[in-house]
Parts: sequence; C-alpha cells; structure tokens
Amino acid sequence: MKQCMDSDNLHRRLKKIIGQVQAIDRMIDEDIPCEDILSQINAAKSALHKVGQIVLEGHINHCVRDGIEHGDVDQTIANFTKAVERFANMK
Repeated sequence: MKQCMDSDNLHRRLKKIIGQVQAIDRMIDEDIPCEDILSQINAAKSALHKVGQIVLEGHINHCVRDGIEHGDVDQTIANFTKAVERFANMK
C-alpha cells in the first residue's frame, strides 16, 4: 500500500491537520467565538478531505492500474468502487 502513495506528503499534511485540531481544542478553552471555531473545523475537514483525495488518486494510479494490467479486472473494479463509496461517504 505504501508504494501507491506519497507517504512523506501525506505525513506532512496530517501533521498540519493534527496542529489544526489541537488549535481548535485550545480555542474552545480560550472562549473563542463559535463562528471562528466552526471556521477552523471546516478548514480541518477540508484538509482531511484533500488527504483522502490524494490517497484515492494513488490508489487509482497504482493499485487499480496494476489490477487491470495484471490481475482480475472485475475484482479490481469492485475494489475501486468500494474505495470510492467509502471516500464519498466521508462527512
């Protein structure tokens, strides 16, 4: 699985997201206005969504391509469909 994604890029992005979530936690303790907290929550959600896009793109470029070229095409399509469904259901 590691071979199908840029793990350094993903780790860097996830560390930023962790920092965003920690900042949100501090904002709650500091009695920051709700609108500002919600804005930061939305930013963290967007960043996490982008991480999902990168993982899905890597899955397509490596796992799906390899499965179609060297494996069971029907199973590859079924697995890809499942991955897209899981990603699409992220809220």
